[in-house]
Amino acid sequence: MKKRICILYTGGTIGMVLTPRGYAPRRGYLGPVLRALPQLSSPDAPAWELVEMDPLLDSSNVAVAQWRDIGRAIFQRYDQYDGFVVLHGTDTMAYTAAALSFSLENLQKPVVLTGSQIPLCRLRSDGPENLITSLLIAADGRASEVCLYFGGKLLRGNRAVKRSADGFRAFSSPNYPPLALTGVTIRYDEAALCRPAPDGPPALAALEQVPIGVLKVFPGIQFELFEPIMTQRLRGIVLETFGAGNIPDEAGSLPPLIRKAWQSGTVLTVCSQCFEGGVKLGEYAASAALTAAGAVSGGDMTTEAAVAKLYYLFSKGYDAPRVKALMAQNLRGERTDA
Repeated sequence: MKKRICILYTGGTIGMVLTPRGYAPRRGYLGPVLRALPQLSSPDAPAWELVEMDPLLDSSNVAVAQWRDIGRAIFQRYDQYDGFVVLHGTDTMAYTAAALSFSLENLQKPVVLTGSQIPLCRLRSDGPENLITSLLIAADGRASEVCLYFGGKLLRGNRAVKRSADGFRAFSSPNYPPLALTGVTIRYDEAALCRPAPDGPPALAALEQVPIGVLKVFPGIQFELFEPIMTQRLRGIVLETFGAGNIPDEAGSLPPLIRKAWQSGTVLTVCSQCFEGGVKLGEYAASAALTAAGAVSGGDMTTEAAVAKLYYLFSKGYDAPRVKALMAQNLRGERTDA
């Protein structure tokens, strides 16, 4: 019996058409295009059905509300299909993949995000290969988690980052090997597929719009300029630091800023700007202020994963101490255990 796959189209380049204002998604366009692809009607292809989200969006406009809608669309159809393929724009695909990896609790079916750099309406589109391979991966069932497939690589969703604006190999997984590589065959890495086991039936955690910020450290940064945002309203902040968690503090302005965040109950998660390696607070004196202020190390988590995880944990209703404790734990394979 053929596996049944649900294709969720959220918008994004793969299904866009040229308009007077540039490429944009159009309702009702993608279905006929997919049905015209001979590979999708092949006896070897899984059975599939297309669901269009409303509205269709360029992924630069995708945020928490859309993560919630996509998660709900999957969860409502969870028992009807063997797997899911989410067609999504590339700009925020890694954020959405990370968010879904947390909000879809105890997931035991593949959810594969993919898209393209060139629309299907263009001759050299990379969309057909990305879509067809994603369908096969979703039907195979071996990667029963939220994944991202693009340009020959299947990546863990909460480990992926976009690294190219125009290359067909647009995504990478800085601190984790691909779950699978594709060529003539699809070659899975069984060790990489390992992650924390589900501990209950599938469930959906509804993500909420929580006040969260991201602050990237740069040479000459004036931390005092950001002090006004450190209020009790700010629940969490991801600080992108140099190297293993280092920060400049020549004028002594950082400790008061961090102290204000701590006093306001803001959970400060430290991630590295480096693509490889991770944060090790306390290894250098330059990270001492963060350690003293109770910041939590993001380890080798990506900023995308850290942001999505903060949204998830605060949406669960956890208080700041519990959020801080869970940010330091590996929940969905998003970070390497210390």
